[in-house]
Amino acid sequence: MYSGAQISIYPMADDFVGVILGALSALDPYRDRLQVQTDDISTLLVGAPEVLFPAMRDLFVAAAKSGKHCVLHATISRGCPGEPDDAVCYTTEYGGPVLPLDQRKQMALDSVQAAPVTDMPSAAQFSLYVMDTNDHMDEIYGCIDFLKQSGTFDRAKNFCTKLGGDAGAVFATVQAALCRFGPPEGHVTIDLTVSANSPTPR
Repeated sequence: MYSGAQISIYPMADDFVGVILGALSALDPYRDRLQVQTDDISTLLVGAPEVLFPAMRDLFVAAAKSGKHCVLHATISRGCPGEPDDAVCYTTEYGGPVLPLDQRKQMALDSVQAAPVTDMPSAAQFSLYVMDTNDHMDEIYGCIDFLKQSGTFDRAKNFCTKLGGDAGAVFATVQAALCRFGPPEGHVTIDLTVSANSPTPR
């Protein structure tokens, strides 16, 4: 199943080019397991979620450690019927039989508990879109219930949910939302914005 993210990172600094270029080395440990394509608008990362999300997290944290206000925006997708399958995307994170929603919520909570600590306080907002199913609202409400128990839930907002906490837990929460909700072989997308070092944190 094809999975990937179109990402853009925005350091709010005069030396934004230096911050971005300095952060790119954070992708080095993942490059043999990701496809990376960059143009003047965004960078496409294609790979399995257990590689994709840590790569995004580490890139974001590396940029944010500059001390500058940094924002990462990502459009994340799995199972898009318009994209070809790719071996680099192989994962056991989804696929197989549909597990009961409560079991998937517990798996999601366990993965957030196991997230590494980055020491980078972050805020995020995201929206989950479940395609290819008539019970998409059951999946979305199941995800919201998971979020409220995740330890990263901040509050509901119009059209999205706000998260907060260490970047490790925040990215793990969004990864769990993508992997655990929606049909195992279905099309699921997320719109994600993550921020650190904001001068107006609320």
